[in-house]
Amino acid sequence: MNTKILNRYATHEYKILDKSEAGIVLRGDEIKAVRAGRVNLKGSYGKILYNEKSNPEIFLVGAHFYSQSVDPYRTRKLLLHKAEVKKLIGSIQEKGLTIIPLSLYFKKGKVKIEIAIGQGKKIYDKRETIKKRDFERSQRRKTI
Repeated sequence: MNTKILNRYATHEYKILDKSEAGIVLRGDEIKAVRAGRVNLKGSYGKILYNEKSNPEIFLVGAHFYSQSVDPYRTRKLLLHKAEVKKLIGSIQEKGLTIIPLSLYFKKGKVKIEIAIGQGKKIYDKRETIKKRDFERSQRRKTI
């Protein structure tokens, strides 16, 4: 029952600066897809939209829920406190960063999403990360 959907692509493409947890508004068939582990977060991101009262809200764009719904790529609202929304908006507008989903999981019967503020990596940063990972792997093999 402990289904945790990860976005492995996020850590490869972005440098993670800050993490937080949010609720997400889903329909019944989308909950079933989460329980079955049939969700793809690759390429999805958080977007700031303003409602009719001009209050900022954060939405998840580009996540694919393999369900019976009409539009599996529809935009889904994230549930955050006003202070958290303001903090995310401030950091994104200030530094040119983006909101990316890291994982989707159940917590006390509710679906939660772990989001992060990330800064895009350059190609040489990605290569450096791969070299570092390979070096650490070879060192572990030598100690065994």
